[in-house]
Formats: sequence, C-alpha cells, structure tokens
Amino acid sequence: MGTISLTHVVLSVMIFIVMFFGIGFLLNMLLRMTWLMAIIYPIVVVLIIDEVKVYEYFTKPKYAFNLLSEKVMALHSADVIILVSGLVGAIISGIVIKLLRKQGYQMF
Repeated sequence: MGTISLTHVVLSVMIFIVMFFGIGFLLNMLLRMTWLMAIIYPIVVVLIIDEVKVYEYFTKPKYAFNLLSEKVMALHSADVIILVSGLVGAIISGIVIKLLRKQGYQMF
C-alpha cells in the first residue's frame, strides 16, 4: 500500500463533503425527506469499502459481516476521515434544507 499525502486527504475531504451535500440536497428537495441521505450514507460506505455482493448479506451473513468487519478494521485513519466527511456533508444538507423550510421556502 502506498501512502497518501496531506493534500490528497484535504482535497478528498472537500470533495466528499460537497458531493454528499449535493446528493443529499437534491434527494431532500425531490423526495421531501430531510434526513434520507444521512440514513442511506452508511449503506453507501459499506458498498464503497466492501467487496461482498449485496445478496451475500442475506445468503451468507456470517461470512459477509466477518469480511466487512475485517475491512473496517483495516481502514487507515485518512480513509476514515474521508468517509466521515461524506457523512458530515449529508448532515449539513439536512440542516440547510431544514433552515430553508423554516424560512418559508416551499420548494424545499
């Protein structure tokens, strides 16, 4: 495994915040469910870090969850910071939508 520079971590954090803020904002605007992306985000993270097919969580749950726990434990601190920044972006989108609705914007 190679090392990741501080520049890459900072850029990745900014990209994940903006990307998941945008996705969350659009989902909130279209579906009118404020915290949907914050709820879906852990599933997205599992899909990002895991190499198991989704159906294996139902057909071979012990194998799938053991492999998932191994993958989570093998994450580097930079990876965790980047993935948490996506959750922060999803939460910020929920807060922004709430504030816009509170201020009377009907579209949101």
